[in-house]
Parts: sequence; C-alpha cells; structure tokens
Amino acid sequence: MENRRDFFSTSPVVWNIIIINILCLIATTVLRARSGIELNDTLGLHFVLSEKFRVYQFFTYMFMHAGVEHILFNMFAVYMFGRLFEMFWGGKKFLFYYLVAGLGAAIVQQTVWYIDYCSIASHIADMPAVMSHISTEGAKALAESLNYSDEYMGRLNILMNIPTVGASGAVFGILLAFGYMFPKEKLYMFFLPIPIPARVFVIVYGLIELFAGVANFSWDNVAHFAHLGGLLFGLVLLLIWKKRGKLFTKDF
Repeated sequence: MENRRDFFSTSPVVWNIIIINILCLIATTVLRARSGIELNDTLGLHFVLSEKFRVYQFFTYMFMHAGVEHILFNMFAVYMFGRLFEMFWGGKKFLFYYLVAGLGAAIVQQTVWYIDYCSIASHIADMPAVMSHISTEGAKALAESLNYSDEYMGRLNILMNIPTVGASGAVFGILLAFGYMFPKEKLYMFFLPIPIPARVFVIVYGLIELFAGVANFSWDNVAHFAHLGGLLFGLVLLLIWKKRGKLFTKDF
C-alpha cells in the first residue's frame, strides 16, 4: 500500500490532469447516450464569432476528447513526459507551463480560423446577411439552411459549428520542452523503428504538423496549427525562463 501511495504522490498534478480528462470523457459519453447532451459542443473550443463560443472554452477544451484513442495518446504522453517536468519544476510550475501551452494552442487555432473566415467572406457576396442570420437565428439555423453544394458555405458551417477538443496542444508543449531541455535523449517515432535525438524528434514532428496544416487535406480533421501553437508558446516560455536562469529551477 505504501508503494502505491508513493507512486501517485510523486506526480500529483500529472495524475490529476489524467483523472480530470478521463472523467470528462466519461461524462461526455454518458450524457450523450442518456440525454443527447453533447458536452464537447459546450466545453470544446469554438471560433470566436460563433454563437457557441464562450471565453472559458480557451481552457476547458484541453480537458475534452473525441474518443478513447484520442485520450489514450494524449494522456500517455502526459504520463511519460509530464512526470519528469513535475519532478524538475514542481507541480505549480509544470501546471502553469501545461496551461500556457494549451492556451497558446487555442490562440493560434483561433488565428487560423479567423484567416479562414476572411477567405470565406471574400467569396460570399452576402456575407453580412449570412452573419446577421447567424446572430439572430443561431448556429443550428445556419447548419440547417446552408447549401452544402457551395464550398464556402460548407466551410462556414464547419467553422461556426465544429469545435476543437483535446490536450494535444499542451502535450506538444511538453514534447517541445523535452526536446529543448534534453536534446540528446533518444526517442522513437511510431513509423521509424530506430531511436533519434529528442531535438530531431521535435523538429521533425513540428515540420510534419506544419505540412499537414498547410496542406489542409479534406479527410484530415486534426487541428495541426493548434499543435504548432503549443510548440510555439511552450518555446517562448522556455526562452523566458532560460533568460531568467530559471529553466531548471522550481520558481518562475
């Protein structure tokens, strides 16, 4: 029993993050099945111009997931790498870094969405009328009234109604921190059965995300730019701490 207590007490923040994410997935599944309530739609991150957007979504989205596979990958990464940083930084500093990376991912995703919105608006002649319709009738009315044979109307519907969920932005921030602070440690990529230095791992992964985000494949529903946002904001925070001489300390 003592060993079990030690196992959980060594990284309480990491375990609390994992538990909260699991509880959120269970609640999402139960409410969807019993009441038809879509918790991801309430707590997931919506575009700021969507009728469904709420400010708290900038934080709640990173505790929501689309399914078991989604949460398994993210929580495995939190467990593997998060414990190391909680040991180095302490719980408060690690949690601060985790949330900043997740918030940064949300900010970058919102920026990309706004750029997409401007592109859509330039191709819809009556955009003011469409947006007025959204504000008065709501997002559901938009979904029901759009002509899906029109590419830009379809994109607008997705933009206004489909949220982003997941801890991936924060997780990418953790991976960035590992590659930055322990660049020569060896890691494995899923499709490459040989160990590579952590710094190379992070760079390659980042380039893959950038390519996938720019390519914007029609079958791909992953928020790649959110991942890049986690990398970017994590890097900025690490550079600030390094400049202050606090990269490996427990104080901010």
